[in-house]
Amino acid sequence: MQPDNFGYQSSVTRAGANVDVGLKNHMQSVYNRMTVGVLLTAVTAWIVGNSPALLNFFLGGPQMYIVVFAPLAVLWFGFRPERMAPKQLMLSFGVLSILYGISFASIFVLYKLPSIAQAFFMATALFAGLSIFGYTTKKNLDALGTFSVMAIMGVFILSIGTMITAMFGVQTSMMQTIISGIGLLAFSGMTAYQTQTTKEMYRASYGVDANSRAAWSAALNLYVSFIAMFQYILHLLGNRN
Repeated sequence: MQPDNFGYQSSVTRAGANVDVGLKNHMQSVYNRMTVGVLLTAVTAWIVGNSPALLNFFLGGPQMYIVVFAPLAVLWFGFRPERMAPKQLMLSFGVLSILYGISFASIFVLYKLPSIAQAFFMATALFAGLSIFGYTTKKNLDALGTFSVMAIMGVFILSIGTMITAMFGVQTSMMQTIISGIGLLAFSGMTAYQTQTTKEMYRASYGVDANSRAAWSAALNLYVSFIAMFQYILHLLGNRN
């Protein structure tokens, strides 16, 4: 008598289909949250950048350094997916998006609007291509992720050094261009790696709450990568006013 494997195979097929649907919904949730963050940043930057009073209030004096470094403070101290509830993560993500928008408001003064739009669409296309690659590739991208993290740390250190040097009147335009090039490559690699990691970390068995926290964490990581790529593209290719 032959064993009946039909029921077993059907169960496996249904389980696989459920995983595929769950993963698709999870990834869509991640990108939806990231998109809301990007739009919130863009709207905030537009409002502040087109208001001389707000520009002067936030970026017109020594307080600009507080505004510039405030997003980093939220990243390091105010966003803890392993400890915070999804609603708290949503609030932190919203605050971070607004702070980034305020710190980027000066681009509407420094750069021509067509250049800003061009950089945004280029960053969007690059991000989409890298995300598709990270999602579909069978190759393990852990090495790329490690390299990207090291490069980002180097960019951060160089940026701080360049900022301090510029305060003493030293010309830093060439160094800023080099930093932008390295930063663009680093965050490009990070985007592909983060997408693959987001895909691999999803498990339906983790439950709604845990997967929601993971989605907020992934959305934040991809949001930061997109914003960084946009910033570096704008610096490299943008036409200044």
